[in-house]
Amino acid sequence: MVTATRPTAHWILAHPQSSSFNARLFHEGSRKLAADYDVVTSDLYAQSFDPVLSAKDLGEPFGRAGNVVDLMGEAQAAGQLADDVVEEQRKVAAAELLVFQFPLWWYGVPAILKGWFDRVLTNGFAYGTLDPETGVPLRYGAGPLAGRRALVIVTAGEDERSIGPRGISGDIDSLLFPVTHGTLWYTGIEPLDLHVVHDADGLDATGIDAELDRLGQRLAGIRTETQLRPYRRLQDGDYRGTRALRADILADRTDLGIHRTGVDSAR
Repeated sequence: MVTATRPTAHWILAHPQSSSFNARLFHEGSRKLAADYDVVTSDLYAQSFDPVLSAKDLGEPFGRAGNVVDLMGEAQAAGQLADDVVEEQRKVAAAELLVFQFPLWWYGVPAILKGWFDRVLTNGFAYGTLDPETGVPLRYGAGPLAGRRALVIVTAGEDERSIGPRGISGDIDSLLFPVTHGTLWYTGIEPLDLHVVHDADGLDATGIDAELDRLGQRLAGIRTETQLRPYRRLQDGDYRGTRALRADILADRTDLGIHRTGVDSAR
């Protein structure tokens, strides 16, 4: 990927209300980010993005039989993708930094963002390439989208304890593992540490200003930020011979944290 002197960031928002706290985070955050990046945006609700993967995403003739992944790859190669998908892929391809912003709904992402993942991250664009030496698919830290980073901004209605490591709602890092690891890292995108706004529903004016300032401070340093405990790369040998972590690494643990490197994951 060729990176210009001034890099590009693609900010994807998934919230339906233009007058919401999320909207303020989106507008003020993207303006702050514009100090260091050329920022392009996708306001999924505002642009009425269709989240439903359907026959139009699987190439022509519509309704033909076959494996969905294979059909999407053929449609990608033949230039038969829908215009809205092509436009989103163009933005992703040009970006060094991706920002995904959404409220935590039912302990996951809003359906419109899940549909964005389904339709935009197609076979042949986000995955499906093979290692030229081994013939093994390039995944988990490698692949077509490697070299990009992603910041996930999530607003949650619960406090830091209830959605923490021992919280009744589950640990936020584990809840969003399907996004950060199963979607982003799978396609080669490096996810930065989550940016979580707790008690988002109960913030008063002072609290909102504080959160806007906290996000602004983080964005000011985002160009040089790295993940504190990166995910393990599939190609580095920790999963040698299988997609399960080697038995000699953290043998007494089965939590999702085993897939990160760092002090807590020391061998």
